[in-house]
Amino acid sequence: MSTIEKTVTVDVPVRTAYDQWTQFESFPRFMEGVEEVRQLDDKRLHWRAEIAGVRREWDAEIVDQTPDERITWRALDGTKNAGTVSFAPVESGRSTRVTLRMELEPEGAVEKIGDALKIIDRRTAGDLDRFKDFIEARGAQTGGWRGDVSPTDVDDPRL
Repeated sequence: MSTIEKTVTVDVPVRTAYDQWTQFESFPRFMEGVEEVRQLDDKRLHWRAEIAGVRREWDAEIVDQTPDERITWRALDGTKNAGTVSFAPVESGRSTRVTLRMELEPEGAVEKIGDALKIIDRRTAGDLDRFKDFIEARGAQTGGWRGDVSPTDVDDPRL
């Protein structure tokens, strides 16, 4: 299992950055290789992406979500991955530090080589930079979901 952690500071308030991140269906606009994200309900997402030249589809579940603080997820099937994106105010609340921490288990030789060469690491940094450009250019979120999800709300509370 590989761990990736990247941080970017975006020049919008925490609420704006957080609310935009909850608009999962907009991820293809700034995440390289992500072709589609469909929100199935408040806790579940269906992803379709190209990873190292291989098309993958999987479902993910949000296991912990606190508005303006964090969103934690885990894959339910497909490539094993889990992580947390957190949001923290900086500079008197006018900017936000967004930190993305993921754990993933590359599948197959191509993905394992890509992981060893830090390609996924660089892709993640690029995704955060594109998120920064996206939200700063807009200056406002495209929507937002302010609900809470706690670990006791998920199907498997052992997480």
